[in-house]
Amino acid sequence: MVALRTKRTNNEADEPSSPVLRFGADKPLKLDAGTLLSPFQIAYKTYGTLNDARSNAILVCHALTGDQHVASTNPVTGKPGWWEVLIGPGKIIDTSRFFVICSNVIGGCLGSTGPASTNPATGKPYGLDLPIITIRDMVRAQLMLVDHFGIEKLFSVLGGSMGGMQVLQWASSFPERVFSALPIATGARHSSQNIAFHEVGRQAVMADPDWHGGKYFEQGKRPEKGLAVARMAAHITYLSEAALHRKFGRNLQDREALTFGFDADFQIESYLRHQGMTFVDRFDANSYLYMTRAMDYFDLAADHGGRLADAFAGTKTRFCLVSFTSDWLFPTEESRSVVHALNAAGASVSFVEIETDRGHDAFLLDEPELFAAINGFIASAARARGLSA
Repeated sequence: MVALRTKRTNNEADEPSSPVLRFGADKPLKLDAGTLLSPFQIAYKTYGTLNDARSNAILVCHALTGDQHVASTNPVTGKPGWWEVLIGPGKIIDTSRFFVICSNVIGGCLGSTGPASTNPATGKPYGLDLPIITIRDMVRAQLMLVDHFGIEKLFSVLGGSMGGMQVLQWASSFPERVFSALPIATGARHSSQNIAFHEVGRQAVMADPDWHGGKYFEQGKRPEKGLAVARMAAHITYLSEAALHRKFGRNLQDREALTFGFDADFQIESYLRHQGMTFVDRFDANSYLYMTRAMDYFDLAADHGGRLADAFAGTKTRFCLVSFTSDWLFPTEESRSVVHALNAAGASVSFVEIETDRGHDAFLLDEPELFAAINGFIASAARARGLSA
């Protein structure tokens, strides 16, 4: 049993280091797959203090392999929060002014109910017995968390990539609950190319002999090689060719000549292998399948008869969209299509395209133009909301 707990990221799946909100049979989560998830739980972190009017709450939505530790030390890796550069006392999202909430999404592996969580019906990890999760399901669960805090309207919802999908879903499904929305490096649906890359990753995981049809925990194993390859393939899409050339070029790794073999001769090979190896220590393979599937299924226009503008009909939410010139995973055209739809819906919307060669991952990095855009939008929205500086 001890070995099993170790394999399951020190049991963060069931008993996370962060606070957790549990819902019993009286409050099931209705899923797009047509079933009810019950019981279930949401792991989350909060930063700052909710004001008396409950009007200063900001919900931060994480990306594919993110978690709730947006501005605090990750209990598994020991690394700082993934957006700690942006969120904290005196920072752009100032936790001395705002109450920040970030939850692990449903289907994740760091405390919210996911495939690594214990299925109460069997006493074993769910594995593939967990129903497929969608972006809308994630948002429904987040809404239940927000309701727990008694927050009628969030001051802002923001996030990048898969987090940006959640932002758009929030603004579409619950516009009356969102004062302002900041989707970054995202789109209103996943492209066929993006689905293709995800399928390569999923097949790498499922082809690993240690996957065991998703029941690897019961075998005391993990499909580490398959998950590492999936991470390597995905990581390439997060970077730009210019960034790869600037950082690695064709430089050799700790050698002066080619080995004429299949060792990591080049620095880029060594870098990708490192990315793959470190990823398997903090992420569950089945969660990777579920998260990528959720992104693939996301299509706001399809949910509204093929007309994206109808997804935002009558919205009063204020929007700011941000894209990056070198992001080929979610190119600027994806953000522009959302902006056009919001304009057609008569929404208040601004749009910033940031010049950078850092690719899709730029939203997680120290990008001054990004921070300036977020700062300006948050400040403007705060004035409109009546939140004093």
